[in-house]
Amino acid sequence: MKTIAIVAVLLAAAPAVAKPWQGVEPGQTRREQVIQRFGEPSRVVTAEGKEVIAYFNQQAIKGTKQVQFKVDPGTQLVEQIHVFPGPVIDKESVESTYGNACPSGKAAASGPCYQKKITDDFRTYLHYAKLGLAVFLNEDGRTVHSFIFTPQPAGK
Repeated sequence: MKTIAIVAVLLAAAPAVAKPWQGVEPGQTRREQVIQRFGEPSRVVTAEGKEVIAYFNQQAIKGTKQVQFKVDPGTQLVEQIHVFPGPVIDKESVESTYGNACPSGKAAASGPCYQKKITDDFRTYLHYAKLGLAVFLNEDGRTVHSFIFTPQPAGK
């Protein structure tokens, strides 16, 4: 039960309109709002044409080891949020917070569910398409490595 409470606080679940994290909503929140909310970042770099605002070490956001906000330099909008949780979060806690596997590998019409996928480098993740959320698992397949929040797809 303690892990579920940590997941709820850490991920700040929201209505189905979008899946923000700690009040930051991909595709809606601007760069300056992130810095106002969390203070000066540990590091700001440019990667793949995007500005990455990172908080770690002394600037780590409560409940995390590190958080990276990818910002579009033109619009100044946050495009993705990469969250590396501090506490260990298990797959069952993620499922109880966001939903179970989709039936027969298809998206459910009634609510969020995930499809289990594998990256090109063989990393397993749970893709919640309706929420714009990908949950990457550690090699054990039972605990969370990171969460990636993106704008919710149109029409979802």
